[in-house]
Amino acid sequence: MYYKKFHDLSLSALGFGALRFPLEGEGGGRIHRAEARKVLDCALDLGINYIDTAYTYNDGDSERFLGEALAGRPRDSYCLATKFYAVSGKPVEEVFEEQLRRCRTDYFDVYMLHGLDENYISDYMDEGKDYIGYLQRQKEAGRIRCIGFSSHANPRTLERFLSWNDRFDMALIQLNYLDWTMLDARGQYELLTRRGIPVWVMEPLKGGRLSQLSPEAAAILKEAAPERSLSSWGFRFLMGLPNVKVVLSGMSTTEQVTENAETFRREDPLNEKEQAALRRAASVFMEQMGVPCSSCRYCCSACPAGLDIPLLIKGYNEYRVSGETWRVVDYERRERGAEACLRCGACLKRCPQKIDIPGTMARLAALEAEQACPQEQKGV
Repeated sequence: MYYKKFHDLSLSALGFGALRFPLEGEGGGRIHRAEARKVLDCALDLGINYIDTAYTYNDGDSERFLGEALAGRPRDSYCLATKFYAVSGKPVEEVFEEQLRRCRTDYFDVYMLHGLDENYISDYMDEGKDYIGYLQRQKEAGRIRCIGFSSHANPRTLERFLSWNDRFDMALIQLNYLDWTMLDARGQYELLTRRGIPVWVMEPLKGGRLSQLSPEAAAILKEAAPERSLSSWGFRFLMGLPNVKVVLSGMSTTEQVTENAETFRREDPLNEKEQAALRRAASVFMEQMGVPCSSCRYCCSACPAGLDIPLLIKGYNEYRVSGETWRVVDYERRERGAEACLRCGACLKRCPQKIDIPGTMARLAALEAEQACPQEQKGV
């Protein structure tokens, strides 16, 4: 395991995301203590020293389990991060004290505002609630070492938030080689880098989707490096981004922990040949799973219905790959949906990628009708 310097901390480049512990029963519920302890102990024994949880994970059982499982270990042998989510509806001071009790600790190494996006930015910027002021006071009291936030916001919203306050030690964003362009994670990463804010990564394998790929896309990567797993390509892509400090992985088995820890045994970013292979594989995968829209927006001025076509296609692609649309920031704020497409074909002459836009809008409209409403698919 290799480590990265962050203030006075030495953090494992691979962090443990404490949301996907084994559960009791097939229907979920309470964390399976014995099985989860095996997974966590394996991670710690292999050198992973950064553990990430949140107030809402497993309805609070993630924090409770960690409090139990870490009780016998020296507090300075690991770094513990958790988050406050405005959706809880509780005062931050009440939540914070409860989290300390759950985790059986006197302080958190990292404490974050949870799930910054277009829906909750106003809550976090509310001067009356004074969330950041409260966290700063806890930091001064030694109960928080570093303050940050997790975000699914687009670069525009992120810029607005950081223009209001950028006194953060770190930021956690969704970043992987598909979302680099599909959800403009590149724009988020570059903005945070310009602001001098170190980046933590969640969803490095897009919920496990990048550990599977399609047979054609997987074949490209296997030909380029037969000995490497598909998962390792996602991790090594992130190793090439110098402002990334910690990559979180939600690991449920000791096998997953062992495989991922081996990838992070040393810093080994993709070389130019491997980067080219990954771009080809990602392109093939998206051609099969989604629509290769470059968001040039040439089609928008030609659309008599006034549709934000690239945004709608982004929603379609996210659904095809992950089965969800809520991560597409601003998607629920679009003025008109795919059902408003007139199927007139005016956009076709403008599209450099030669995308069947009317056909895509028809498929998306059918998906939206089947799913009732993408606004209902929310989470962080």
